[in-house]
Amino acid sequence: MKVFINKRIPNIGLEILNQNNIEIIFPKNENQSQEEWLEYCKKADVIFNVGKNKFDRQFFENCPNVKAISLFSVGFDHVDIQEATKRKIPVGNTPEVLSRATSDVAFLLMQMVSRKASYNIDKVKSGNWKDFDALEKLGQELYGKTLGVFGLGRIGFEMAEKCKKAFDMNIIYHNRNQNSEAEKELEAQYVSFDELIKKSDVISIHANFTADHSGLFNHSVFEKMKENAIFINTARGGFQNEKDLYNALNSGKIWGAGLDVTNPEPVDYNNPLLELPNVCVFPHIGSATIEARNGMARLAAENVLAFVNGEGMPNCANPEVYDKVE
Repeated sequence: MKVFINKRIPNIGLEILNQNNIEIIFPKNENQSQEEWLEYCKKADVIFNVGKNKFDRQFFENCPNVKAISLFSVGFDHVDIQEATKRKIPVGNTPEVLSRATSDVAFLLMQMVSRKASYNIDKVKSGNWKDFDALEKLGQELYGKTLGVFGLGRIGFEMAEKCKKAFDMNIIYHNRNQNSEAEKELEAQYVSFDELIKKSDVISIHANFTADHSGLFNHSVFEKMKENAIFINTARGGFQNEKDLYNALNSGKIWGAGLDVTNPEPVDYNNPLLELPNVCVFPHIGSATIEARNGMARLAAENVLAFVNGEGMPNCANPEVYDKVE
């Protein structure tokens, strides 16, 4: 079988594939146009995908040769899972190995925003470090505050655990289902979405993104949040209405925001959010550690290897493709 890898990946993934004599197709140019990427896909049996290429119905119609997709990511919102499942195409992903790294970034953003770090870094770099001013751009402490987690899964649990241990924060959360482990180990309390946004001093998003979540955090939500609230998003940029977020931040309705994700990505350098002193934006670096990326490459390669060997992918976003028809 032929496996198309559209961008460079850590060597550990390539070694797994090469050791098993799997034929790999590499593009001549990593920055392919949509048309070039599609032509490569038409030549492959399996797609080892790095990045946000869309796998929708049109893709599957154009590439009937594709039998499996292995994502170099935990998120799969860029894949039409229903269409893939209907066509019996397994979609692999890479859960767990990036949970710590991504929660580290959420934790970092929270602290940077609470102490207005971006503003102060820019002040030093621009030569505006002036005499001591006891009231200039004061930060806020996080000890004993309330962390609200939207989507308390693997990454959300790691974030909550850090906040509990470091700052003795109270943990509340909103999920589709209650998390008994978090309730036992972190004394987390399940609340409604409305309670989450009203009671949280910090709101951190860690849910899987679906179309129903588009623009969920909008004007009406920001209006209900505390004025000292910090908004953290390391999940997907589609969760926030960025115009409404800008207005809430610029007007002082909420304290600040830390974003590792924007909509679209990359963010436009003219985006007014980047000019605000109470905002910190990272270029989607949640999983950008050597350890996490190696783990992702290993899991994605193991998904490919399992499929090639006629086995079920060990990490599959649509395991129902393996259900036997009665």
